[in-house]
Amino acid sequence: MGKYCTECGTELIEKELEREGLVPYCPSCKAYRFPGFNVAVSIIVMNPSEDKILLIQQYGSKDYILVAGYVNKGEDAEHTVARELQEETGLKARKIQFNRSHYFAPSNTLMLNFSCVTEDETLAELTDEVDYAKWFAIAEAKENIKPNSLAKRFLKEFLEKIEG
Repeated sequence: MGKYCTECGTELIEKELEREGLVPYCPSCKAYRFPGFNVAVSIIVMNPSEDKILLIQQYGSKDYILVAGYVNKGEDAEHTVARELQEETGLKARKIQFNRSHYFAPSNTLMLNFSCVTEDETLAELTDEVDYAKWFAIAEAKENIKPNSLAKRFLKEFLEKIEG
């Protein structure tokens, strides 16, 4: 819980709110202050024939992960998927589909996982956020994605759904 009111800076207390339980409350503003958190998307990117998955490396790490990014204020998550994919790889998304969500405590972020299919496989415009991007056959993607990561969990669950 944030310890201070985001409006006036007064220390928050916990106060019962009907049907909500204990909620942070500012005694100065006389207002409940629901906890804030970040929202981000992670994307399982498939090629047009849907037999390959794009994984990336970034920020000097050799681990392969999913394309991801934060949702901007006023932006729909689906728009974030298309924007982040194009910004980071130059690829255009189609068939954007929500898969599932998971709260990621280390960064206080609600992660929304999506899948999409790209218009083509050409990786022409990697930004400085992406060190390397590579298309993997589905079985190879499962083996190469960062072990014990949320990205791996999202990919595993997605593939279990589509493989039946």
